[in-house]
Amino acid sequence: MTRLARVSLVLPLTGALYLLLLNSPVEPAAEFDPYKVLGVTKKASQAEIKKVYKRLAREWHPDKNKNPEAEDTFIKITKSYEILSNEDKRANYDRYGQTDESQLYSQQQQQRHHFQDSFYFDESFFHFSFNKGSRDFADSKYMLHYAQYVNDVVPDSFRRPYLIKITSDWCFNCIHIEPVWKETVQELEPLGVGIGVVDVSYEQRLANHLGAHRTPSILGLINGKVTFFHYAVIREHLRQFVENLLPQRLVEKVTDKNNLQFLNGWRDENKPHVLLFDQVPVVPFLYKLTAFTYKDYIRFGYVDRGLSETENLVKQFNINTYAPTMLIFKENTDKPADIIQARGMKKQIIDEFVSNNKFLLVPRLVNQKLFDELCPVKQFHRRRKYCILLITGEDESLASSYDEFVSVAASNTKDVLRFAYVYQKQQQPLCDTLLKNQESSPSQVVILERRSNNGKAQYKPVGGGWNGSEEDKSRLMEQLELLQRDPSILSHDAVLPELNNEFASMFLIQWMYSAYDYLSQIGDDLLHNNWREMMPLLSLIFSALFILFGTVIIQAFSDSSEDKQPKPKAKDNAQKTDGGSPSSTSQSSRPPKKSFVEVTELTDITYTSNLVRLRPGHINVVLVLTDASKNVLLSKFAKEVYSFTGTLTLHFSFLNVDKHSEWMDALLQSAPEALRVDSDEDDGSQRLDYTGYVLALNGHKKYFCLFKPVYTGDDLDGGKSSEDEGRPRSGSKHAPHSRSGATLHIHHKLDRLGLWMERLMEGTLPRFYIPAWPGLEKITAAK
Repeated sequence: MTRLARVSLVLPLTGALYLLLLNSPVEPAAEFDPYKVLGVTKKASQAEIKKVYKRLAREWHPDKNKNPEAEDTFIKITKSYEILSNEDKRANYDRYGQTDESQLYSQQQQQRHHFQDSFYFDESFFHFSFNKGSRDFADSKYMLHYAQYVNDVVPDSFRRPYLIKITSDWCFNCIHIEPVWKETVQELEPLGVGIGVVDVSYEQRLANHLGAHRTPSILGLINGKVTFFHYAVIREHLRQFVENLLPQRLVEKVTDKNNLQFLNGWRDENKPHVLLFDQVPVVPFLYKLTAFTYKDYIRFGYVDRGLSETENLVKQFNINTYAPTMLIFKENTDKPADIIQARGMKKQIIDEFVSNNKFLLVPRLVNQKLFDELCPVKQFHRRRKYCILLITGEDESLASSYDEFVSVAASNTKDVLRFAYVYQKQQQPLCDTLLKNQESSPSQVVILERRSNNGKAQYKPVGGGWNGSEEDKSRLMEQLELLQRDPSILSHDAVLPELNNEFASMFLIQWMYSAYDYLSQIGDDLLHNNWREMMPLLSLIFSALFILFGTVIIQAFSDSSEDKQPKPKAKDNAQKTDGGSPSSTSQSSRPPKKSFVEVTELTDITYTSNLVRLRPGHINVVLVLTDASKNVLLSKFAKEVYSFTGTLTLHFSFLNVDKHSEWMDALLQSAPEALRVDSDEDDGSQRLDYTGYVLALNGHKKYFCLFKPVYTGDDLDGGKSSEDEGRPRSGSKHAPHSRSGATLHIHHKLDRLGLWMERLMEGTLPRFYIPAWPGLEKITAAK
């Protein structure tokens, strides 16, 4: 009795509270105009909108702009770009002035839904209602849209890993992981991990692109590759998940045994080497992230001060045992080029330290990318960069002259001068361009300035060659001082060829590492039974198998049908020959024989790529069939459309109406004119038989052309019914013969498809436009 009384009190109180919340006055939201926020007109193109958005985003980003209103302004700018960059959302705003379709209706439905569920989830109901706003506010600066993900996040994932959460409005499980997610973000973001949030309610396209089919989901992104998180949502698990995304060969453990080998690798790798001394057994996560960011420029090593195998290293470089210490080595392996030491190594300090020492004192030009960074193209008069280039060989006898060139570079204090060297045999085209009309010498020094991106440069060789003598040094310094006063001394001009990539041979090793990571991901997916996430791979395999076996089936039907009709064709040809029409003319008009016509099945997996995202100007010709008529119609369909397979803008598919009958109903209902054409021949008492229908679908312009079966095979022979023609002449009425008649009846449904295809190519067929393509996966009948 006490429990019943308590429930009877809760019900009216909850209902009264609900009515009070509904009837309470709500202040209308301030008018939001995305055009005014971005400062563009309604006629602005997508390129103009994107350009303005990037400029405003850089200006108002909360990390760079300290204005108190910067965060709110940045959110408005991002939201405006989400609306205007999406053609459907932009059209909806231009027509109705709404930033989200059916926003008020969805809110009312959600309120009713949660009021009904509050009797069962009363605690979650109140917790969710008052925490949704704070959750959205906390995640708002991490919200991703499709264009931002493709253009910004994916390229940035080659410099740092991303942790992305897939969520949606009114997701109760999403609320349960919010505290852990918030703590993880607060821990990982300062370390340099990228954070992203995808709201399925607004970015279904991006969620489908990522392969996320449920909420909540958490995934990692690195080097453009997506990996899903499969464990309990605990902060330690999430941190370990992000750490496991990083490659395993980023940081090398250095001890007294291998320190010389590690530091002396600067010449072969053409990179500075960094050593971090710390007293923890594992490499710090922040250090791993830094190594991943600068993996193309610097080689990273780690020394554990707590090991006895590292005592000599600690003594050699006089390392303080009470604070982490970072040393960077360049050409001189006995003395570090720079050093930092701090109890709390912050990301900003490490990034500044490493970025200021990305290159050796005299790096070797091994590819065009490094050349562009060391010797950039002149942009303004005050930003000139002069490249002092030593052209030498790989012989040991030239090592001393190279060392003297490094000493000159070490004494340089002017930022406008960059020193580098090349091996003449490795970069022969560049050296031939710069050393033309010069006397041959083992080593030469050239001063050059790049003028344009297409290779134009001004340069001047320093006469006398380079042996590293004091005379050579004074001659070079004299030319550099003269250059500061008069840049016109660079009197030679040339178009420099692109540099050879000397590390191209390492591509095979990188490919093997990538293949290993990919196979590891497949094994992890199999372990966790993530069939949804493996759908792209499975779809590729099954598509290849389908094309292979489909080719054999179509070829078999094609050969069998040709073998059955040789004699009638011979008679017809004889008659034509007697009438004065040579049979060779009839044979030459036929298209040449081809092995198969590529016809793919239209399913919920291939629906988006074969229709919704079909390129402009391309059309997908879809045959509607059933399981019973599949073999007969596919063979006939392949013959009718064969002569059109040479058109690159045509694609051929088939739709199984036994699985997707409701899709045909939805498509015809969305085009009243096409439905009216069908209703002329159907009294509405029975469901339409779509077997033999052919649709020409233009996914970009959202229209289709309709072919309905027309029976002509019997009319051409004197008006016989298809049943009489299918029956043998003996008049037998056994069951096998009636089944043959039914097969012949289905076969003649596509008799005039070839004429219809010609009208399709001419553009004379009626077109039925629809507002949007119906979703195939949502209305597929369960079997």
